[in-house]
Amino acid sequence: MAGLEAKGIQGPFVLQGVDLTLRPGEWLALLGPNGSGKSTLLRVLAGLLRPRKGEVFLEGKPLGAYGSYIRGRLMAYLPQGGPYPEGLLVEEVVRLGRLPYLGLWGREKEEDWEAVEWALEATGASRFRGRFLGSLSGGERQRVLLARALAARPRYLLLDEPTTFLDLEYQGGLLALLGNLAAKGIGILSVLHDPNQAALADRIAVLKGGRLVAEGRPEGVLTEALLQGLYGPSVRVVLLEGRPHVYLDG
Repeated sequence: MAGLEAKGIQGPFVLQGVDLTLRPGEWLALLGPNGSGKSTLLRVLAGLLRPRKGEVFLEGKPLGAYGSYIRGRLMAYLPQGGPYPEGLLVEEVVRLGRLPYLGLWGREKEEDWEAVEWALEATGASRFRGRFLGSLSGGERQRVLLARALAARPRYLLLDEPTTFLDLEYQGGLLALLGNLAAKGIGILSVLHDPNQAALADRIAVLKGGRLVAEGRPEGVLTEALLQGLYGPSVRVVLLEGRPHVYLDG
């Protein structure tokens, strides 16, 4: 099965021989303490950083073999920070997600408008479509930027801490959306800090010190032994309806 693959990735910075595969139709959560290389790995997979050793493959071909527009149709990346076009309206920002199909001078077609409308509705961003991006709260802005990524209708979606700035209601809505998108065939790789959010994914990969130290189903990865090694001895894990639930003792 085709996918997005990292093979033997070393550097830049902390990454040490990371092998990882994101398959179509699965949600893979990436966990690890601060400084473990999670965001760096996402940037390498997105083609924004070049590793010292190893290579990234997309659909069986080296990532560098794709032109920027074709790669943008296959894969969308949502980073943690900007800069972002503060002076654009929300709808205009989301329409930028269609650039891989239009180029700089292409004319939008019905399918482009449909993709933008779907992305706005799916992320709950349609109600402030007429506002400027710079006028939004952090959580509202996060939803707009996710909508821009989704508007490309990518096969693979790379998300760096997508629940940042979102309140509990919208965190739950976003996590449910990721599960639904994966069920529709999109491969999703999301950096998450909360193990309980990661437990909702199909598979979890754990980085520590730039190395991949665990990978598998949530119930096999989220063990007290592993999490205590990452976050300290007060971490506890219980199974609730077959799903691991993580909390701090005391």
